[in-house]
Amino acid sequence: MDYMINGRTPVSRNRYGSITGTIVDMVPTRMGNGRTNGCVVFAEVEDMDGNLVNFVLTPATYVVDFETLSVGMRCTFWYEADAPMPLVYPPRYNAVVAAQDKNGRMVNVGFYNKAMVNEDNTLQLNMDGSVDVRTTNNQYFQGNPANHSLVVTYGNSTRSIPAQTTPMKVVVLCE
Repeated sequence: MDYMINGRTPVSRNRYGSITGTIVDMVPTRMGNGRTNGCVVFAEVEDMDGNLVNFVLTPATYVVDFETLSVGMRCTFWYEADAPMPLVYPPRYNAVVAAQDKNGRMVNVGFYNKAMVNEDNTLQLNMDGSVDVRTTNNQYFQGNPANHSLVVTYGNSTRSIPAQTTPMKVVVLCE
């Protein structure tokens, strides 16, 4: 997303923010006036500085590799940076993507342009024929993943700017 400052300089801004921490509690909750139905869960997360943050996990939240999240896991949660949020403490975000932190596995969530570079210019994807490209419901993506918001799972990358990698898996966040 590009914004203009003083009508002159385009400034790029990430569509997604992220917070990494340890899940300290998970409780089913209700949305609106309805009863708890088990489909929506509040995950209370303690970040690296000891701050608490709540994430709302809905059936629309994509969990990387369909892993079951639980108390004690160290995870990263991504949310839409421009989405409205209630002014409550601790802060409450609607989780778009969640991923357990694992050694040797990196996850990046962001918009990738036609050159397959993410919006903050930190990662470029080398899409060879071996890359598994799916949708959030685990179906094969039938189009071109460029110019979409993607969840990219990868291992190694170059030390260039932007870093380059051939991802293990790409999930398209169809809007």
